[in-house]
Amino acid sequence: MGTVTLGVSLAVPEPYGSLLQQRRAGFGDPAAQAIPTHVTLLPPTEVDPELLPAVRAHLARVAASGQAFPMRLSGTGTFRPLSPVVFVQVVEGAAACSWLQRRVREAAGPLHRELHFPYHPHVTVAHGISEEAMDRAYEELAGFEAAWTVESFALYQQGADQVWRKLSDFAFGGAGLGVPAVPAQGSPVDEPAAFRR
Repeated sequence: MGTVTLGVSLAVPEPYGSLLQQRRAGFGDPAAQAIPTHVTLLPPTEVDPELLPAVRAHLARVAASGQAFPMRLSGTGTFRPLSPVVFVQVVEGAAACSWLQRRVREAAGPLHRELHFPYHPHVTVAHGISEEAMDRAYEELAGFEAAWTVESFALYQQGADQVWRKLSDFAFGGAGLGVPAVPAQGSPVDEPAAFRR
């Protein structure tokens, strides 16, 4: 029957998400239109499709144990030369992201996996393109700033066309868990809340 490729991430809301996706495409990254702008909690992971109900139940439990938290992006960074990636930095909310990704990948859950690199929350804006284009991304987005309150995370599946599509949203605190995905209507929110550790 094969496997499905899943990912779990925090969406970057509008207007920031579309802006960064357009900038990524403008730098010549061919993956830009296939990948919604996000902070990864679980990288691409192959799963038996029969496990999808267990995956959704697991993610609902993770979401229920958390609360909304403030996220702020500022400036750029890079994983070069180790990995050909330029990113926008997460300067607030990184600890909450780290806590979440550990829970998503916990050994007792259906999404358990090891990471190839230590977890470092970020928003990719260029990947695997020319050094010149990556330098341009690093320089042109150095002044980028965005802030919002993260109230949920989402489960995505990669299609045969390599496009990532949202399957379900999982709101923190037990509300609206595992609801079918709807078109994103996110916007910045002013009110930060503590994240339960």
